[in-house]
Amino acid sequence: MFDKKSVGKNKWMIDPDDAVMLLIDHQSGLFQLVRDIEQPVLRSNVTALAKVAHLAKIPTFTTASVPDGPNGPLIPEIHHFNPDAVYIPRTGQINAWDNPAFVEAIRKTGRKTLLIAGTLTSVCMAFPTLSAIEEGFRVFTVIDASGNWSKMATDLTLARVQQAGAMPIDTYAVLAEIMSTWNRADAMDFAAIMTDHIVPPYRALIESYQKAQDVEKNGHETRLEKLEATLRKSA
Repeated sequence: MFDKKSVGKNKWMIDPDDAVMLLIDHQSGLFQLVRDIEQPVLRSNVTALAKVAHLAKIPTFTTASVPDGPNGPLIPEIHHFNPDAVYIPRTGQINAWDNPAFVEAIRKTGRKTLLIAGTLTSVCMAFPTLSAIEEGFRVFTVIDASGNWSKMATDLTLARVQQAGAMPIDTYAVLAEIMSTWNRADAMDFAAIMTDHIVPPYRALIESYQKAQDVEKNGHETRLEKLEATLRKSA
């Protein structure tokens, strides 16, 4: 059981001031193996996490498994949209947690809550999750930003990490918990991430709201009485 005092706020939710984002092995070659989520959706969710972490100033670390080999390079969106993210190379370790430099960088933040996403889910996400929990970290596993080779493998992995104490979560929930309130100066920046990457239909809601505000301020764009008068004149 976690000591609530040791993690600050609600122990079942993300405290942005205690969080570290770990984006592990989101590589172009490994993406070719993903079968439990559509690749464009996975890629977009990973990009959303990178943007959210940058916006909220959450320390972010990335790593790649033999990027010079068939696993390929990290997708470029991560570091493009989060230029503060730190890439930590490793020397062949399958479990990123077995790389001392990776763990040292995390420990130096002084934070104890890890937001972990990785491809493939049953290896690149699961292995560091289990290792971090064993060493006393609180872990949220971002499932829809982690791709796997089959749904069955994902189901088994979820059961495994939950038994160890990890808390599965989705990208939208990560954004919402970190955002916390609409009463903040950067609220619309968070909303832009929602509409660009997670829930595109939300853009239509925002557009409708903006139009309603415009009508309240400037009046109706279509004034029926003027239209009717024009029609009467032309009759």
